[in-house]
Amino acid sequence: MITKEVFDFLKELKENNTRDWFTANKKNYEQQKKVVESFITKLIDGVQAFDSEITGISYKDCMFRINRDVRFSLDKSPYKTNFGGFIAKGGRNAMNAGYYLHIEPGSSFIGGGIYMPPADKLKSVRNEIYFNAGEFKNIIENKTFIKYFNEIWDDFKLKNPPKDFPKDFPDIDLLKFKNYTVIHNIEDNKLSEPDFYNYIIDVFKAMYPLNRFINRGISNI
Repeated sequence: MITKEVFDFLKELKENNTRDWFTANKKNYEQQKKVVESFITKLIDGVQAFDSEITGISYKDCMFRINRDVRFSLDKSPYKTNFGGFIAKGGRNAMNAGYYLHIEPGSSFIGGGIYMPPADKLKSVRNEIYFNAGEFKNIIENKTFIKYFNEIWDDFKLKNPPKDFPKDFPDIDLLKFKNYTVIHNIEDNKLSEPDFYNYIIDVFKAMYPLNRFINRGISNI
């Protein structure tokens, strides 16, 4: 589970997002980071039990750096105010579908799928849906899937059919996504409950068929 001290640190960081404050509180940061690293390590083991593609990775391959890239941002705050870990084949940067935990006071969630894939991978996923629409719909309409995820989440969904696909395809709306991502919002105190590990593994298992379908499409590149 994720301790209250992790959230306390992130709240303080949000209120004091400066390099001087972070340097002065580096020891506390390292302590809370270890808590998250330990939990991500446990999650990797849990995911490996049902997803055979998750092999040869550690928390170092999955966790995101807390430093922000501010080169192209108006917000010059140097640090993220969250911890995040993405468990996927090849790690967080491999651009495969996977399993995500986002730890942020007031905005924590469990997520998965694939976010902002490059054009070739996005087209391969769309092709997989185009030729196997029935299978895809069975996945996202499954009652266990719906228990945790209301819909495919995408702020950038196309208004028009994507290029190279027939406009009269009956399930054309399924091809308009630019992200095939799912999100399950959770209260912060849920992460601190003793059974949270089992809970998140159940959520990850529910998204496994979606990840398997997406990664099958990607493998055709």
